[in-house]
This record gives sequence, C-alpha cells and structure tokens, in this order.
Amino acid sequence: MTTWFGSLYSSSLGKKAVMALTGIVLWAFVLGHMLGNLKLFFGEKSFDEYAEWLRLVGVPALPHSGLLWIVRIVLLVCVALHVHAAYALTVMNRRARPVGYAERRAQQIGWAERSMRWSGVLLLAFVVYHILHFTTGQAHGDFLPGAVYANVVYAFSNGWIALLYVAAMVLLGMHLYHGLWSMFQSLGWNHPRFNPWRRAFAVAFALIVSLGFIVVPVVVFAGIVGGGS
Repeated sequence: MTTWFGSLYSSSLGKKAVMALTGIVLWAFVLGHMLGNLKLFFGEKSFDEYAEWLRLVGVPALPHSGLLWIVRIVLLVCVALHVHAAYALTVMNRRARPVGYAERRAQQIGWAERSMRWSGVLLLAFVVYHILHFTTGQAHGDFLPGAVYANVVYAFSNGWIALLYVAAMVLLGMHLYHGLWSMFQSLGWNHPRFNPWRRAFAVAFALIVSLGFIVVPVVVFAGIVGGGS
C-alpha cells in the first residue's frame, strides 16, 4: 500500500522538498556543532564539561547519552534521505534530459553546483572518519574517552590531520552555500526581488560555519590553544 510519503517522494518535487527539509535539520546541526566547538577557547575544563553536559541532557528521564543517541539517529535518517534524494534526482534528470541539452546546461551552472555531488560524497566519507576519530576513537592515535579537549589538541597538533579538517570544512562551506541557495528555490522562495538577500544569506551562513570550524584546527596547530607541538 502506497503511503502519503511514498506518493510525495515519488515525484521530483517531493524529492526536492525532502532534500530541503533534511538539509534544514543538517544545517542546524552543523551550526550548533560549530558553536559548541568554539568552547575550546574557554579552556579544557569548560570544553570537557560542555561535552559531558551533552551526554547528560534528558537525564534522568532518559539514560546517560540517551538524548544524544536520539539526535544521532535522527541525523542518520536525515543523511540517508538527503543522499538518496540527491541520487534519485540525478538519475531522474539524466533520463529526462537530451544529451545536447545536458551539455549546454553543464556550461551554464556554476562551480559550486557542479561540485555538489562529489563534495557530498567526500563529506560523507569525512563524517565517517570524524566519528571514528573523535567519537569512537579507532582512528585516533591516543584517544582518551571523556577527555575531549585533550583528544582535540593531540589530533590537531598533527599538521596533516589539521590540514585534512581544514580542506573538509572548505568543501562543507561550498556545499552549504549551494545547498541553501537551492533550498530556497525548492521551497518556492524564489523571486528576483529577494534573490540578492538569498545569496547574501547563503554566503554568510557558509562562511561563518566553515570558518568557525576551520579556526579550531588552525589555532591548535599554531599553538595558540593547547600549547601546540
């Protein structure tokens, strides 16, 4: 039996709506995550207490880290829907467009749009690495459970790891910019009168989030925070 969601999702408009709505959730998360990361500048005690507070939210109604896991599951579902909708739209567009039109269209779109697919794949791979690096610790050379500040300082004292994170956040900024621009269009918020404001918001949000993330590995590697190496 076809559900209302299945009927909606079967159309290209429905897939675009799913991409936009899941994008809002994911963009809200990266903004909150970036702001939380800046607690690093308040010192080790403050940063570790913040990390522990995240695990305690909802206690005792929920078990330790219960709400955190609920958020992780919601994010995982959003990522899965976002990726599948993007892939399905790509397949639908390729089937619908003649070759000649597709070639002309490819010349008209900007660098950010052309890079959306491969930047999304690279960001997905980075997220897996990031979880193994700072959440579970398998990719961390000296992982200490609960010692978030120490784990961050140890990791970003390595220049290659710091550079990897900076490069990933540049990709994130590109992805956020075009994703926000496309989201407004998918939700019908597209009018010549407001388009300059849409672009300004997309640029500002992408820059603030990506630079907010980038500053952490930079200041650690430079020895400004944590003593460097």
